[in-house]
Amino acid sequence: MARISDYVSSHKYFDENYNVNNQNYSNDFLAGLNVSSPAASSGTFSLSDYSMIKSGTYGKLMKAYYAQEKAQKSSSGKDSTAKLSVMSDNAASLSKSAEALMNSSLWTKKEVKEKNEETGEETTKSEYDWKAISKALNSFIDDYNSTVEAAGESNTKSVLRNAAWMTKATSAHERLLNQVGISIGKGNKLSLDEDELKKSDIEVLKTLFIGHNSFASKIMNKGNSIANAAGVGSSYTKNGTYSKAVSQLANSKFDVKE
Repeated sequence: MARISDYVSSHKYFDENYNVNNQNYSNDFLAGLNVSSPAASSGTFSLSDYSMIKSGTYGKLMKAYYAQEKAQKSSSGKDSTAKLSVMSDNAASLSKSAEALMNSSLWTKKEVKEKNEETGEETTKSEYDWKAISKALNSFIDDYNSTVEAAGESNTKSVLRNAAWMTKATSAHERLLNQVGISIGKGNKLSLDEDELKKSDIEVLKTLFIGHNSFASKIMNKGNSIANAAGVGSSYTKNGTYSKAVSQLANSKFDVKE
């Protein structure tokens, strides 16, 4: 049997045609061709393999193999542009709906007219607009859940990091949220019990949703962060690797409530 090292040394086929002679060939690929590593002095190959090399077939296979491997490596850990766009839109909507909850007028009593169905008499009383409050909260919850779901399917580490922070912030407010009819369910998604909402303490609602250090403020800021992360789609450190903290986060399932 001829040695592959003898052939490569006497014929600069790979260097001149495919520029793969100096690569660290995959053992799996070489094993499929019955060929040992070129660096191994004991490596042998059959006449059929010799024919493949001489005809150029082997070089073409090697080129295709490494092109595919490179493509797979470059695509791993990234989201498609379309996916990032949807994620960015969801997070931007969340930020806006959270900001809407911070509007103090939403938590101010309004003059509401009520009509007596029997007498037709109208009376005016001061009351919170629970219809508007419920609408604003449902909008916020829908946007929050869409953002969590999209982020949970992401491969972009900066998106995962910010989304994980957001769900942790929500968990930290779980006791107060429960008091106003908002619960955290499977997948860290929120749901609203409107009957419980109307019976809740308005001061607890104001604590949650008014002010720059409120729950709504934190979610608004994190929504912006997720939108920006999805827009950039980058989470690499300067040396081109993922940070240790982000890598650990990617391995966790932040979107699953334990």
